[in-house]
Amino acid sequence: MNKKITIFLALAIVSAGAPARSQDQSKVELKLQLPKPMFIGTPKNIRTPNLEVVTGKARGPFYVPAGTKLVSLKKPVTASDMAPVIGETSFVTDGEKSGEDGYFVEFGPGKQWVQIDLKESYALQAILIWHYHSQARVYRDIVVQVSEDRDFVGGVTPIYNNDHDNTSGLGIGRDKEYIETNEGRLIDPKGIKARYVRLTSGGNTSNDMNHYVEVEVYGVPVK
Repeated sequence: MNKKITIFLALAIVSAGAPARSQDQSKVELKLQLPKPMFIGTPKNIRTPNLEVVTGKARGPFYVPAGTKLVSLKKPVTASDMAPVIGETSFVTDGEKSGEDGYFVEFGPGKQWVQIDLKESYALQAILIWHYHSQARVYRDIVVQVSEDRDFVGGVTPIYNNDHDNTSGLGIGRDKEYIETNEGRLIDPKGIKARYVRLTSGGNTSNDMNHYVEVEVYGVPVK
């Protein structure tokens, strides 16, 4: 048999035996309720050295194990600054994702973090973050860490880091910066077990302040 034909058939067999994630019968599509978009089109004037390629396409479906549920709603939130400039720390998990005024919490300039206590450990399957999506902007030095330790001293696992120059002191990140939209940023924790989720940022391309509209954490109970 011709060598090229043999290689083609081998590749076809391998491909047929490796179903896409969406075909995994043990997983279901994560159904998300997104807020209405506050702006339309692709921004032209945002300049930042670590920005991901902007495609303008909607995010595709994301699949999680059956039984995955929202585990962060109404859970307690602490922060590096417990006296926000605007809003309340509880806004982070109150279930309100609107980009309009009155739905976000604002913290001062520089490195700031918020932390969610899920009250028990879960195998984390998805985390969605909305910083501020009423206008196109990029938030700097976003780092998401999870742990079983409330003080994040030991057993800390980073699951997202776009701090490309280690401004935050939490390590050099390999993830890309992104433009805020109503879709939020979806992060895959890959089932890691944790009770606490800490999100750090360091200002944005519009000003030096830090904002959160909502954070959603999805998981399954740890057996």
